[in-house]
Amino acid sequence: MNEPASPAQQHRQNLTGEKTAASRVTIIGMILDVVLGLIKVIAGTLFHSQALLVDGIHSFTDVASDLVVLGVMRISRKEPDQEHPYGHQRIETFGTLVLGSILIAVGAALAWENTLRLIEGKADIVPGWPVLLAAAISVASKEWIYHYTRRVGLAIRSDLILANAWHSRSDALSSVVVLLSTTGAMAGFLWLDVLAAVVIAGIIIHIGWKFSWDSVKELVDTGLSPSDTEMLKDIARQTDGVRNVHELRSRRMGHDILLDIHLVVRPDISVSEGHQIGMHVVSGMRHALDNILDINFHIDAENDEDHSPTSERLPHREEILSVLVDRIGELPSNTRLRLHYLKNKVHLELFFDPSASSDVLSAERIRGELADCSCLGSVWVWVNGP
Repeated sequence: MNEPASPAQQHRQNLTGEKTAASRVTIIGMILDVVLGLIKVIAGTLFHSQALLVDGIHSFTDVASDLVVLGVMRISRKEPDQEHPYGHQRIETFGTLVLGSILIAVGAALAWENTLRLIEGKADIVPGWPVLLAAAISVASKEWIYHYTRRVGLAIRSDLILANAWHSRSDALSSVVVLLSTTGAMAGFLWLDVLAAVVIAGIIIHIGWKFSWDSVKELVDTGLSPSDTEMLKDIARQTDGVRNVHELRSRRMGHDILLDIHLVVRPDISVSEGHQIGMHVVSGMRHALDNILDINFHIDAENDEDHSPTSERLPHREEILSVLVDRIGELPSNTRLRLHYLKNKVHLELFFDPSASSDVLSAERIRGELADCSCLGSVWVWVNGP
């Protein structure tokens, strides 16, 4: 019987499968973009359609973006390593930023050129009917590749693949504009063809800006939306053992989410119980959002965002032991000491074995000897304790 794959093995298998799926859909889209780009550029040139020519150039920018996607996906789906313990997904974000910048640059150049043509009134030739055929083929083909690419992007949770899908959708929309403008130009409104070229360039700029701005927000560690943040806090607060949540920070890496959260629990529980409470919080959050990559939880005995948090200058264990020995004498070897650092005081618990002398076991004597220790809050003495 085969043993189930470990989380690390499963993660490696997922990365390999995602990279393969992304490469396949991108290569198919790139071949389609080359064919459509050639058809539209040739038809636009031969049959006098500036809008179709610009649309063809748009298709060739899709080819450039496909090459970017292939390179970036190969790197971004690499396994985490010593220098990149959280993985390489930010490379995908950077690739999306580059892709958006390319779209903005191409769209701006095409918009400027055709705006000048429109102002100068250079639209004086009626486009031929093959322009309509080329545009119709483009609409059908790009709409198909959009749905195919988007389906893969959602399946592998890749913003870059989704961005490339919307790039294909923009090409389909621009071809619709070509259809309408060519019909208008053939009806006698020749300026519609050049105006359509400007509109298509504007579509390219808009999509490029959206990709770029979303990538910039991710690269500067923009967190989750307020509603998602509050939803995750509610999940933590409703977990048994959690008294409060006083900090939750989030950031994105590609499609994945990284979280840091501070959980306030009872101050007298064990370390292992606090950790177990934190694991229940992690489970609840992962159930709510399946793209959480990592949750780093910090267990607090009190809210350290209070106006007077517990000072780090309070004495540590060895200093407390030294004071005890000085004040009440040498402690039995099996004595256990538990310290609670709360509200700027050290609260002390001593656990003695019943075999210790009654003088050592005297809680009144111990409290009396320690009464003038300003750093101590309370002193508890237990016999045959845990």
